[in-house]
Amino acid sequence: MQTRIWTGLVSGFYAPCSHSQVSNHLRLLAESLPTDENDQSSMPAISRGNRNRCPVPGTLYNTNTLEAFHALDKKSLLKEEANKIWQDIHNGRAVEDSAVLSRFLLISFADLKKWSFHYWFAFPALVLDPPATLVESKRASEWFTSEEVKSVSVACNDWRNSSLTADVPFFFISIASNSHATIRHLKDWEACQADNQKVLFGFYDPCHEKDPGWPLRNFLALISSRWNLKSVHFLCYRESRGFMDMESSLVIEALITAPQGLNDRQLVPNAVGWEKNKNKYVSRCINLATSMDPTRLAISAADLNLKLMRWRALPSLNLDELSSVKCLLIGAGTLGCQVARMLMAWGVRKITLLDNGRVAMSNPLRQSLYTLDDCLDGGDFKALAAAKSLKRIFPAVEAKGEVMAIPMPGHPVTNQEEKSVVDDCSRLYDLVDSHDAVFLLTDTRESRWLPTLLCASANKITITAALGFDSFLVMRHGPGPFSSAHANTSSVDMENLAQTDKGGKRLGCYFCNDVVAPTDSTANRTLDQQCTVTRPGLAPIASSLAVELFVSILHHPDGMFAEGDFTNSTSSSGGSEPPLGILPHQIRGSLFHFSQMTLVGHSSNSCTACCSTVVSEYRKKGIEFLLQAINHPTYLEDLTGLTELKESANSFKLDWDDETDDFDEDDCVEI
Repeated sequence: MQTRIWTGLVSGFYAPCSHSQVSNHLRLLAESLPTDENDQSSMPAISRGNRNRCPVPGTLYNTNTLEAFHALDKKSLLKEEANKIWQDIHNGRAVEDSAVLSRFLLISFADLKKWSFHYWFAFPALVLDPPATLVESKRASEWFTSEEVKSVSVACNDWRNSSLTADVPFFFISIASNSHATIRHLKDWEACQADNQKVLFGFYDPCHEKDPGWPLRNFLALISSRWNLKSVHFLCYRESRGFMDMESSLVIEALITAPQGLNDRQLVPNAVGWEKNKNKYVSRCINLATSMDPTRLAISAADLNLKLMRWRALPSLNLDELSSVKCLLIGAGTLGCQVARMLMAWGVRKITLLDNGRVAMSNPLRQSLYTLDDCLDGGDFKALAAAKSLKRIFPAVEAKGEVMAIPMPGHPVTNQEEKSVVDDCSRLYDLVDSHDAVFLLTDTRESRWLPTLLCASANKITITAALGFDSFLVMRHGPGPFSSAHANTSSVDMENLAQTDKGGKRLGCYFCNDVVAPTDSTANRTLDQQCTVTRPGLAPIASSLAVELFVSILHHPDGMFAEGDFTNSTSSSGGSEPPLGILPHQIRGSLFHFSQMTLVGHSSNSCTACCSTVVSEYRKKGIEFLLQAINHPTYLEDLTGLTELKESANSFKLDWDDETDDFDEDDCVEI
């Protein structure tokens, strides 16, 4: 893995101590980070004037491995930040924006899979040599006179309550001979030099102890370097309930001996400042996993994998579209279980499974969403058991199960059954209409007919996966006959609507190559024929390809209107490779030969499921049309012209030439 270090400017926040036993520590919040992830050099956009959030500039070094975190040159990093403070003192920036005196440094490593965070703060402090000497430290209430206490309190409270100065952490306090106190910015030093005035250097002190807090250290360096003062009084401002607290605030007198080379900006003093952890100079680690909701952890882990995929290899990956798309899986058997798992892995969160079967003892081995418990007492309904299993695997998925049979051509219904079939047709229509994509994953051809018709009429993304013993078919259906990629279709000729947006013929559906209508394929089957017999590895392969095909459609610029690509072709994208590679129409594979090929099949004008004739008739007659197709299989063939086509083919006679030529058997080749 390549080691990377993200370096960026951040903002920390602190406030004066407001509790007698608890200090106010520096905090990093969501707004501490830059809003533009592509601009690491810009400071976060911070709203000023919040009295409880005095911003402090900092630098964050975040590594992508724990080894890189431990290998960071901490001495050099601290020296670099100390140099920034030293330069700010000499170029005057520290006087204009005193917050830079409290610069901080943070190194981190975030293990987002385990939700553990390694971090280490440093607060660089310039070391004066010789050090400043503490002369006296008193409570502010004891150092000021009673008149001065009132005046200083009023001035400090006004300073803290003004949106212009509430978060300015360093300032001057001048007290006139009449005990009137005034607070000014550091840049207004000259205004504080009137005769007979007491001058104190004030700062927001986050510490609650008897000693002043960390912001004082670099304040001393600024004072000694810029104003060359020998004796200095400091006000360590602390407060209680939003007002200055004279009892906890301190007034400190210190003697400063100017170090050698103090005015040389190139001669940076030594610095200290790495935070101790249990009296040792080691980093800290916090584990949030134990305190987080397992569901939230699962969501974060799943999202992390997809975000890493987008970050590392696929910048155009649309996670929002994947999480919002609604998928209907018709069939909750071997294919349905696998497709549902693959969809979740891609970030799809809305899945509905439709099936009317129950879980049998033979199912759990190959159908990954079921266990033995689902088979007991006659077996649970597959659709409901599968939805329940998906939620156990990933609680954030919105999985639903629909128990219903699919009305099929060649399976005639009695008068007593007609109402139930009509209801099923209506339910299936509503389900198709309310979803964005439909996967056809059933065992029989005829069970795919009605969903194919409904999808063609509603122009839904449709994916078919079908299995043989050692072969499979995965295909996407083309757009419906009355659909168009153009927004306005009212004036478009019906025939032209069957074309793709690029002018070619639209892609076919599962039934476009048939010359007969779908009929009852289960009647008179023996026991071995009633069971789906395939090689165990076939369903996972076909299911994965079906989901990959679906995701490719979502990310293709032409969507479901894209032309069918062959292997290594880029015709549908104008010569440029789509983000997820080619977008084929059909994928046919064989485990016998361990081979796979991509094919393109265009729509048929005689298709019994998606041609304009069938869709038009369905739209005109609705349920009446469906009942005709269900009860009379030849109805679809008559409607689409297949009956006439077959009669023409049967009446066609081929005249053979009875004369034979002499030939040698060696001239024959086997076809």
